[in-house]
Amino acid sequence: MSETQRTRRLAWLPSLTGLPSLTGLGVLTGLGMLAALPAGATVASPLRGPTVASPLRGAGVRAIAQRSLPGHSGGAPITGGGLAPPTTKHPKVPPPPSNKAGGRWLGGVTITEYWPAPESSFVGRLVRAPGLAGRHRIDWLYSATGVSMEGEGIGLDGHLYHINALGDGGWVTASGRSTSPSDGWASGPPFWRAGGYWHNDQGAVTFPLAAGGWSAGRGLEYVPLPHVSFAAGASLPLHYYQSIAVDPGLIPLGSRVYVPPYRSDGHGGWFVAQDTGGAINGRHIDIFRPPPTVSGKPGQELTGERIYVIRPQR
Repeated sequence: MSETQRTRRLAWLPSLTGLPSLTGLGVLTGLGMLAALPAGATVASPLRGPTVASPLRGAGVRAIAQRSLPGHSGGAPITGGGLAPPTTKHPKVPPPPSNKAGGRWLGGVTITEYWPAPESSFVGRLVRAPGLAGRHRIDWLYSATGVSMEGEGIGLDGHLYHINALGDGGWVTASGRSTSPSDGWASGPPFWRAGGYWHNDQGAVTFPLAAGGWSAGRGLEYVPLPHVSFAAGASLPLHYYQSIAVDPGLIPLGSRVYVPPYRSDGHGGWFVAQDTGGAINGRHIDIFRPPPTVSGKPGQELTGERIYVIRPQR
């Protein structure tokens, strides 16, 4: 989901009570790289491509009840850290926009969904994660369905974590080819960050498994990902079915956005433009939603939709 580092900014609207509004945003910073290499592996030269934004995309997640496991990395409990739990009580559901709402309709919009990635759904070996005290599954950290792509995730300890700095380089396909959202992933769908993995004897991506062995043949050469880091807690105080990611060049952060297909979501289909993502370009919005009950179930994707945008007052 582009070739500029993913950015999250502080916002300026009041509360999310009634019609949604902003409650805050943050910024990605930091550095680090993956530790522990298997015996016999060599380190390749770092990939020096342009810094690539972390796209906001859905990957199967289910809610994990908060629990304390030995050796966790200090993430925020799911009930805190800015991640709003789903609620059964809603304020009076606001109506659709009237002719005097002061906004405008925008057509031809693609709507996708995203949510935190659950570490429990991943199969990689536990490795040290730069910026965190504990160890986490390598594919949860660096794959295109993990924290590097989703922005944040739920650890094995039930706590929230997020990517703090994207590091150098962008994304690669499963075969190890560089790919970018700037051209619609023309070289193939993203599989992994451009580092934090091993090359197998075919030059493709492989990584060590928690159960032993490798995902796609033995790793022969390790490719590092300089300056990447992770952090505990939620990166933004997002709210399910109230927060969306947008291209701020088209929909300014802080805008209230009415999305008709979500009219029955409990909030009347109203959202706040509160987040951004590298692959959220032009007429594309990404809706922050609760995790699916079935792990791996894809989020909804709609195309050619109309939405109503009310820009923030200056």
